[in-house]
Amino acid sequence: MSAQPRQPTLPARLEAEFSSLLKELSACGHQASALIERTRLPRWCRHPLFFFLGYIAKAEGRVTEADIRNAEGLMKALKLSQRQRRRAIQWFQQGKSASELPWFRGLSIRMTRPVWPAPALQVAICLCHASQLKGRPAKPQQYRCEDAIDQIGLPIAVSDDIYESYASKIWRQQVEKSSEPSTYEQACQLLGVTRRETLADIKKAYRRKVSECHPDKLAQQQVDSFEQKAAKERLLRYQQAWELIKRRHRVTG
Repeated sequence: MSAQPRQPTLPARLEAEFSSLLKELSACGHQASALIERTRLPRWCRHPLFFFLGYIAKAEGRVTEADIRNAEGLMKALKLSQRQRRRAIQWFQQGKSASELPWFRGLSIRMTRPVWPAPALQVAICLCHASQLKGRPAKPQQYRCEDAIDQIGLPIAVSDDIYESYASKIWRQQVEKSSEPSTYEQACQLLGVTRRETLADIKKAYRRKVSECHPDKLAQQQVDSFEQKAAKERLLRYQQAWELIKRRHRVTG
């Protein structure tokens, strides 16, 4: 079933720019790095962008390989030099270390947004993309993403529209195409860990994943029927991944 058309909720100029960028995002296959490569991003947006990316990546206490690959993809899209890449990595690390957002971090974007809304919207799309690398974002990632979007002077409703675009084009396909992991590497990737981590750490990651799909938790969040179906599918894949990992480590029970 196709997604319902967006209902304008923003000032006319901001709405027009946002609608255009969402269409461009869809044309790019919902890849934020491809969007940035095609639309460009002002140099002065780089510091807050990579800081916010690090802040979102650390939402659940650890940064995954997917978070790093996403940041590297944006560096490539921005065509950063080696020196610029080092600075972007430093900003990402600063974001990782932050327990809350400094009030001034997105100030340059916030001040220019009324007269030039495109950069703020581009950054917002990049942040929403980063928060949903493994599908519908968990609450910690979503809340940090919303905090960053608010800090750059955009209404939180912007994130809802961006997520809705991913839901209709990407998340549904992920549920439909998901399959049982067949290798140890696939099982680890599904649980958000690497093969180098200990079994105890992998088990902790597995339990976190399972808790996200628990029916009681979903009931409290009042999720829709699609998300309930997606959660059941994810739960099955997490269980299959854990069983494969246990067999590899010769663990019973």
